[in-house]
Amino acid sequence: MNTYNNALTASGNGFGRAFTENFLGEAPDWYKLTIALFLIANPVLLYATSPFITGWVLIGEFIFTLAMALKCYPLQPGGLLAMEAVLLGMTSTDAVYHEVTENFEVILLLMFMVAGIYFMKSLLLFVFTKILINVKSKTLLSVLFCAVAAVLSAFLDALTVTAVLIAVAVGFYSVYHRVASNQPHHHHDHDHSNDDHVVEYHREDLDQFRAYLRSLIMHGAVGTALGGVTTLVGEPQNLLIAEKAGWEFLQFFLNMAPVTIPSFFAGLLTCALLEKTGICGYGAKLPGAVRDVLVNFSQEEEKKRSSTDVAELWIQGIVAVILVLSLAFHVAEVGIIGLMIIVLLTAFNGVVQEARIGHAFEEALPFTALLVVFFAIVAVIHEQHLFEPVTHFVLGLEPAQQPGMLFLANGILSMISDNVFVATVYINEVKAALTAGEITREHFDKLAIAINTGTNLPSVATPNGQAAFLFLLTSALAPLIRLSYGRMVIMALPYTVVLSLVALVCVIYMV
Repeated sequence: MNTYNNALTASGNGFGRAFTENFLGEAPDWYKLTIALFLIANPVLLYATSPFITGWVLIGEFIFTLAMALKCYPLQPGGLLAMEAVLLGMTSTDAVYHEVTENFEVILLLMFMVAGIYFMKSLLLFVFTKILINVKSKTLLSVLFCAVAAVLSAFLDALTVTAVLIAVAVGFYSVYHRVASNQPHHHHDHDHSNDDHVVEYHREDLDQFRAYLRSLIMHGAVGTALGGVTTLVGEPQNLLIAEKAGWEFLQFFLNMAPVTIPSFFAGLLTCALLEKTGICGYGAKLPGAVRDVLVNFSQEEEKKRSSTDVAELWIQGIVAVILVLSLAFHVAEVGIIGLMIIVLLTAFNGVVQEARIGHAFEEALPFTALLVVFFAIVAVIHEQHLFEPVTHFVLGLEPAQQPGMLFLANGILSMISDNVFVATVYINEVKAALTAGEITREHFDKLAIAINTGTNLPSVATPNGQAAFLFLLTSALAPLIRLSYGRMVIMALPYTVVLSLVALVCVIYMV
């Protein structure tokens, strides 16, 4: 009997240990315990206080899961928090579905456009390798990355441009990582996420190369915000604001220009100064050994490039032009254009096996699922009216004070929430005030400009504020170049301060 009891106890302990190990997998024990405490504390807090307070605590908990993205992908812990919020009645499944359908164009974009960029990697690596090798000045290269990302984001969209930047950076990193691990360039099965085989004397150069790529990617990511704010196709909320205001493409650009143009040049100047001063993680140079590897890689690729490879590059180039024109003239929703790009690239470059096509979706679909979880948190914000006190305070101020305060309110709330949701809340409130005759049309236009610039520029402060930044944080690139939530916040800080101040002054004095 004792033997049976001992065996049962051992089995029970083993089961408990196995359950603990399985819960959130390889995440640290302290992280697992923290998430478990969140899940236990929320019902108690809801019972002891109110849904309003619990809602704000839930936002903080979700931000924590994003901040710890390198410890554990946020989908699982964030999903558990979102499910608990629904079960506690803080939102409903219908409200979550409503948020998802309201942002369906973003989900389509992620599903298809990011996969489309995957099939363009050869061309992107070819073009950007030439740029990286031939532009020796890091400052000039950084400004070029920032400016090109801004221009592209003005006519495409920030997520598409970010997908391009990620594809390029992963391509560069994998080329050098193979060499650092004593593998030939053509060893395509190499795992560039594993440093176990990196030769010791390559490690210092590899770390410096990571810092180099981090700074370039962050300059490019901020560039997507600089360009995305300028046109009605740059960001999803721009289209919404333009629709409420009745602005066409050119009218939107001209109305925003007094704020967006000075902000653009302030951003480029900040980019150059960061590289010159080397503060906040910038200024890393491309190691000579890495440059040699990339030069050799480029030369080897050119030597072995067959007529089939050349034809493939031409097809990718032609499809890239079709992509830019399709997006610039908005011939269809961005996600539908992405699907068209997938069909064209795979059909004309002979990618017809399901297994080969499936790889293209590996990067985007986890983030798409995470975004749906994020919309569940947004549904809680909406259902519990968490932003309502701020909204009422701002709209209760004197008219002359409202544009500046609306800019700040939108900026701060966009740092912790979805900038599309924040813009939706405020533009609807302002439109209702116009319809009720409480404000003039001229004042409405000023407030619309403040809302658009407020949700787009200060929101670079955190990955929460912009979908492009969140996509970068949770991408396959982030762990490779050691780009954590905290590091992104620190690297974005100079841009946040400069862009917020410049834009705020422009909103107050130039609009």
